[in-house]
Parts: sequence; C-alpha cells; structure tokens
Amino acid sequence: MMSAPNAAPADREIPAQRRILAVLVFAQILSGAGLAAGITVGALLAEEMLGSTGLAGVPSALFTAGAALGAVGIGQLCRRHGRRPGLALGYAVGALGSLGVVVAAALGSALLLFTSLVVYGAGTATNLMARYAGADLASPARRGRAVSTVLFATTLGAVIGPNLVTLTGQVAHSWGIPRLAGPFLLAVAAFGAASVALACLLRPDPLRLAEKLAAARAEAAAGRPADEAEDPPAARADRRGVATGTLVMVLTQFVMIAVMTMTPVHMRAHGHGTQAAGLVIALHVGAMFLPSPLTGLLVDRIGRRWIAGASGPLLLAAGVVAATSPDSVPALAAALVLLGLGWNFGLVSGTALVTDALPPAGRASAQGLVDVGIALAGAAGGMSSGLVVVLGGYPTLALAGGILALAVVPVVLWAARRPARPVPVPAVAATTPEQT
Repeated sequence: MMSAPNAAPADREIPAQRRILAVLVFAQILSGAGLAAGITVGALLAEEMLGSTGLAGVPSALFTAGAALGAVGIGQLCRRHGRRPGLALGYAVGALGSLGVVVAAALGSALLLFTSLVVYGAGTATNLMARYAGADLASPARRGRAVSTVLFATTLGAVIGPNLVTLTGQVAHSWGIPRLAGPFLLAVAAFGAASVALACLLRPDPLRLAEKLAAARAEAAAGRPADEAEDPPAARADRRGVATGTLVMVLTQFVMIAVMTMTPVHMRAHGHGTQAAGLVIALHVGAMFLPSPLTGLLVDRIGRRWIAGASGPLLLAAGVVAATSPDSVPALAAALVLLGLGWNFGLVSGTALVTDALPPAGRASAQGLVDVGIALAGAAGGMSSGLVVVLGGYPTLALAGGILALAVVPVVLWAARRPARPVPVPAVAATTPEQT
C-alpha cells in the first residue's frame, strides 16, 4: 500500500504549500519586469524599426504566438518531469529571446526582431503558467486565493518595469543600442534570475506531490491500489468546467491585448511622450495583478462563475471610457485600469474553473493546451489591433473590444444551465517519479 506524503484533508493545505507559494512569489517578482518589456515598448520599437503604424501590433502578435508554442512545450515538460524543470526552462528561453530583441535593435534587423519576439514569448507564457503551480496543492476552498497569490507577486516587477523605460533607454543608448530596446535588457536579467530561482528552490515539486497525494486518496477510498480502482472520481475531468474557464480566459485575453497594444501608439500619435505611455501601461499592469488577492477571495467566497461573468461588463466599461475620451491621459489611464481589472477577474476565475475540473493526472498538459488558446487569442488581438486602428481609429477598437467582452456572460450562463458530465482522464499518478 502506498502512503500519502504529508497527507491532509481535502479542505486543508498541506505544509509544503506555504514554501512552494513563497518560492513562486519570489520568482514572479523577478519575472514581472521581463513581462512588462514587451507590452510597454514592443509596439513602439516595431513602429520605429518598420516605419508603419499598421504593423505596430505585430510584436504583440508574435510574442503571444511564441507564448502559445511555449505553453505547449512547458505543459509537456511539466507533465513528464514536473513544474520545476518546465518553468525554469521556460524563463531561460524567455531570457534568450529578450537578448535577441536587443541584438536585433542594435543591428536594425527586422527578421531577427520578429524571430526573437517569438522566443521571448516563452517567458511570458511561463509567467502565466506559474499560476497553475500555485494551485496544484491548494484545497478547492482556497484555490482562487492560491492562484491570485502567484499573480499578485507579478505586480512589483510588472509595475516597476514600465517606469524604468527612460532609465533602461539611457543605459541602452550609452551602449550604442536604440533606447526602446532598453526594457528588453532588463528582461534578460529578470527572466534569467527567475529561471535560476525556480531551478534551485522549487522543492518539492508541487505537481509531482499533488499526483502522489491524489493517488493515495484514490487508494484509500477504493480500499485497494489506485491503479486497480475502477475509474475513481479523482481520475475524471469536468469537460464543461474546462470549456467555461477556457472560453472566459480566451475572450478576456483577446480584448485586453488588442486595446492595450495600441494604447502607447495612440498616445504618441496625439503628442504624449514615452514616459506618459509608460505610466499608463504601469497602471494597467498594476490593475492586472494588484487586485488578485481580493479577486481570489471573491472567487472562493462568491463563486467562480459570478466573478467570470463580471469580467465582461468591466471590459465594456473600459472600452467606453477609452472610446469617449481618447486624447485624455487621465481617461486613458482609467480605461486601462478597468481593462486590467476585467482581465484579472477573467483569468483568476477561469484558472480556478479549469483547475477544479482537472485531476492531477494529466493536469499539466491539459493546462498547457488551455494556455495555447489564451496565447493564440492574444496573438489574434495584437495582430488585428493595428489594422482596426488604421481603418476605424482607436475609439472603434476600444468600443468593439468592450462589446465583444460581453460574450463571457452567455458563456457563464451556458455553463450553469445543467450539471457537467465528468469524462475519464488517463490516470498516470500511480507511476509518477519519486518526489525531488
């Protein structure tokens, strides 16, 4: 018989969870600055190098497409080897991509820029996928708060990063590199440090430990080894829950990326400087992550679907404010704060829905596929944003995005219509490698 390591009732946290969250928080603080580089100056750098506003959305599309590829790879690595090697390698690849962007800017090579942005996307994918590691060992009653703790940790680096645009630009200029490549120098160090921290400190591996605990509970419930039990409930996935959480996160990601990407370009076109754009983006990124503890509490206390449904009206409000006051820095700042808050509601609630619906066995690869959809939605939003602005203007982009975001409401209503039917998921927990 297999005994559960550090077993605890399903409604209580196991001792290892606190240490794991502390390590993830430390890594997320480091990586937040790297995440901010692409969204702050990516569009401006492309516009400067390519001389076209219509192509300014390409960087966002490329690094979110790279995030999709990264999510697949990271998900598979986590499934086979655990969260620690998967997340550490993801950040290392992101650091390599950031370095490539700096070299591309120095050489004036658009091809290298585009290639490096795809590689940089692995870092952004890892930053988001770390939230799943925080939820692996969390009890269902505290899962929203565990996810939100990891997201909240991103706030410090992500808010500081955009406000270092001028300083990092001066450093880059002193080295003979274009100023707009400066934030990517910071990303090299930020992603690299996060990679080292996770590789050295994320022990025990949360996914491996969760799989062992699930196998032991299944064995105890069935009265015989878990691999001999007949389709135990722990080995079932809630298909409707996975679909609902995924659709909520995909919709909110598409709208957020589309509006956010073109805001710095729009501001510069109306005479506002890079520092003003950096401040607006910093406020936006803060709203993406800073409310996470409150969002997680609401998700656990009020319910996943209620918070998911609220994300749509918040994004609509953001679109209306941005569309009706497109030249005002305070109004744009308010709009992007609402945009970030709506995204936060969608991501925390959607992540909790997906994690609730998946057993530990096979969880990492399924979560990777979910994040592929999120990343592709971001790529589509970034790619289309520049074209929409060229054809209809920034107010049209903002308002259309807000209206589209309301689609999360019928998605949530659909999910609540009838009980979900669980479907079997291949069980692999009983054969997981030893905890490291």
